[in-house]
Amino acid sequence: MAIVRSAGTEIIRTVHLEAVNSTGRKLIQGVQHHIYTVLSISIYVDAINAAGDFVACTVVGYDSLGGTTAQYNRIFQQELQLNQTFVWNDKFSFNGYEPVDFVGPMDDATKQDAIADQGSSVAQYLNINAEHASDGFDITCTYIDQNNA
Repeated sequence: MAIVRSAGTEIIRTVHLEAVNSTGRKLIQGVQHHIYTVLSISIYVDAINAAGDFVACTVVGYDSLGGTTAQYNRIFQQELQLNQTFVWNDKFSFNGYEPVDFVGPMDDATKQDAIADQGSSVAQYLNINAEHASDGFDITCTYIDQNNA
């Protein structure tokens, strides 16, 4: 049975990535008028260049302080060991698209509304990467996709 994806729906989704290394990979690609709530990100270290290499998770999107597009906002960075499992289960949300550009900082209701309206043509996304090209991290991300289109 197909999943209904029309306006007003809320779907739990998951993505699995194998052998993530220093090349950044998208966990969630933003869609306009969607809100994503990340429930958990599980990381297993299958290969590692050096003990203590890190994995980093970043939202690439609008900086409401500077009023700047396509900024890297770090969610976490965690050093890992071979065969270790790390689970990030602090919930956070982000919008699928950036707001129509404004002069930062976000300091009044019209700017706050612009963020919620997602009126630009620039997608935001959740990115993950390891420290080194020889690292190999298996990653599972579970999230809720709210469609408000």
